[in-house]
Amino acid sequence: MRPNFDDTLEEPSVMPTKVPQLLVNGAAGIAVGMATNMPPHNLSEVCDGIVAYIQDRDITTEGLMQYIKGPDFPTGGVILGTQGIREAYETGRGKVVLRAACHIEEDQRTGRESIICTEIPYQTNKAVQLVKGVAELVNEKRIEGISDVNDYSDRNGIRVVYDVKREAMGTVVLNQLYKYSSLQTSFSVNNIALVGGRPMLLGLKAMIQHFVEHRMDVVIRRTKFDLRKAEERAHILEGLLIALDHLDAVIALIRASQTPDIAREGLMQEFGLSEIQARAILDMRLQRLTGLERDKIREEHAELMKTIAYLKEVLADEGLRFKIITDETLEIKEKYGDKRRTQIIEARGDMRMED
Repeated sequence: MRPNFDDTLEEPSVMPTKVPQLLVNGAAGIAVGMATNMPPHNLSEVCDGIVAYIQDRDITTEGLMQYIKGPDFPTGGVILGTQGIREAYETGRGKVVLRAACHIEEDQRTGRESIICTEIPYQTNKAVQLVKGVAELVNEKRIEGISDVNDYSDRNGIRVVYDVKREAMGTVVLNQLYKYSSLQTSFSVNNIALVGGRPMLLGLKAMIQHFVEHRMDVVIRRTKFDLRKAEERAHILEGLLIALDHLDAVIALIRASQTPDIAREGLMQEFGLSEIQARAILDMRLQRLTGLERDKIREEHAELMKTIAYLKEVLADEGLRFKIITDETLEIKEKYGDKRRTQIIEARGDMRMED
């Protein structure tokens, strides 16, 4: 915890999370002399990437891209080529070209073509840029071959229709739309994040590495907390078990004491109990002296000893901690993962020297 902006309250400096928020949700922001622009990713793919990194900490960016194919935008669309993605994942900076998902339909009656747009580029305003903006481009004669623009979008999804003139070709008009309108945009990736309070430019592997380190820290802190609570409870139960084993002597000592303080001191001296244990015995209700309740105390103590042994094992064994992180990551994937929405298609200029 740390003080908040005016030192009146305390706030957490880090929230423990099982999901790498930066990768899954993306981030955009401008600070003094710095800016960050991270695209969102698919939760299932990111979880697989984290597990792959845990299994092989020497995995390359190329290896991670087998699991995390590229950004996955909530609005769908089509990413053109993998060159920009690879650059962004290697260096932390790159440009991803994004297109709307469009297809051409032909009216069987009139033989006229229409361009149907069902998914739009991320952070594009449909009404302003894809309907009004295209209509202005048609009026300015920068795009020719479109007779009408209509927006039939509803709660079932997006459907923007560009009617093509009889003498024009749908594919040619679509290429003009990609060239001049917001049907094709680019997302400039700039992965600047605070690492230990300092801004750093991070590639894909570095982001996953820092997240796994954070998860390790969370698991260690959580286990230490659980262990402390379990040991405190076990300490009290051990006191109660001593009292139950010497029940008659305990009752006689309590009855002979003038005040609770004297009784507490007597229990501590007579049976070698701590103050906490002595208080617990004095606070114990009479019903806990029945046979069934005594068995319950013994069972709870036995269970706690197993829990304490397991928690100590977790703290001592890094491999076991990594297994916990892997299991929790796969559980998140199972519960919340979904299919990729943004397609990635090959583009010209995607060839590398090795190819």
